[in-house]
Amino acid sequence: MTLRERILAVIQGREHDRVPFVQYDGLAGPNDEIWSVIGRDTMGIIRWSSVHAMDHPHCRFESTPFERDGRRGQITTLYTPAGQLCEERLFEPVHGSSHIIRHYVKRPQDYCVLSAFLRDTVVREDIAHFLRDQQELGDDGVPMVSVSRTPFQQLWTEWVHIENLCLHLVDCPERVEECTELMAGIERTIFEIVRKAPVPFVDFPDNITAPVIGERYFRRYCVPLYNELADMLAERGVPVFVHMDGSLRPLWKAIGETRIGGIDSLSPPPDNDTSVGQAAAMWPRMRLLANFPSSVHLMEPAAIRRQAEEMLAEAGHTGRLQIQISENMPPGAWRNSFPQIVRAIDEFGKPGSR
Repeated sequence: MTLRERILAVIQGREHDRVPFVQYDGLAGPNDEIWSVIGRDTMGIIRWSSVHAMDHPHCRFESTPFERDGRRGQITTLYTPAGQLCEERLFEPVHGSSHIIRHYVKRPQDYCVLSAFLRDTVVREDIAHFLRDQQELGDDGVPMVSVSRTPFQQLWTEWVHIENLCLHLVDCPERVEECTELMAGIERTIFEIVRKAPVPFVDFPDNITAPVIGERYFRRYCVPLYNELADMLAERGVPVFVHMDGSLRPLWKAIGETRIGGIDSLSPPPDNDTSVGQAAAMWPRMRLLANFPSSVHLMEPAAIRRQAEEMLAEAGHTGRLQIQISENMPPGAWRNSFPQIVRAIDEFGKPGSR
């Protein structure tokens, strides 16, 4: 099987010849460099993609770089007809990723500006993006089409510090709710584009972690939209996945009651609290695209090998497991860890065999 065929077989529930090993495109290192070490046929690629784009005809962003204690930063100002909001980010030097140090929404009145931005959103079809990614990847991998984050997840990861969001849910719930309803409406417009698109599966990039969202808000803000899209795509047999990369134990029951087809970036112990074995047993119809724990890449080769063997033993025989690199890992550590993971998969054998 090609790398693409192997990934799709797991996602779509078909027979395949080995548990796939996959990385998000270029996440651990350049694909060609990694292939030169572990072999071209051992690692597939998943690339984030989309079939939609969003325009804001009456709003604009302006960014200004700055430096703080030797680190690169960026101030971004959002201008809307209702006023402006500012965000500050700092970048980490190795992966180039960033974290927010000052969010756009800080006070209850800032939600009026955010609402103006959301009302100005125009969603349009852009299937060419997905088709281009598919052509570039060829037999090496699969584009993973994403929709937007669900409203609560979008608010705390993109717009509002989680502490302020919790206070605002008490102090001005109607302002928060106006924004979540607008976000859900935008999401449903994206769903209509996805419904017609020639995609093999769809992902919510939600970064779910139970300690932040809790079961109450997970059931309120996430589950209905997951199920809505899953129902829309069920006739075509297109599964819906959700990026759940945190600790999940308090959400186990709620996750099991959704109609999603799988979990993307399930992050097992020692980094988080849900093993692939527990997930396979609790959610027998779900596909498990499991991130190899980032901390384990720093261990000795024998420990890395044991971790891979444990994941394979727990869920590899189900045919529903993919081991992937979908979270940031220590730079350069792949040279030590990837050969061990690949050898463990080589020796494991065909999914479903014992």
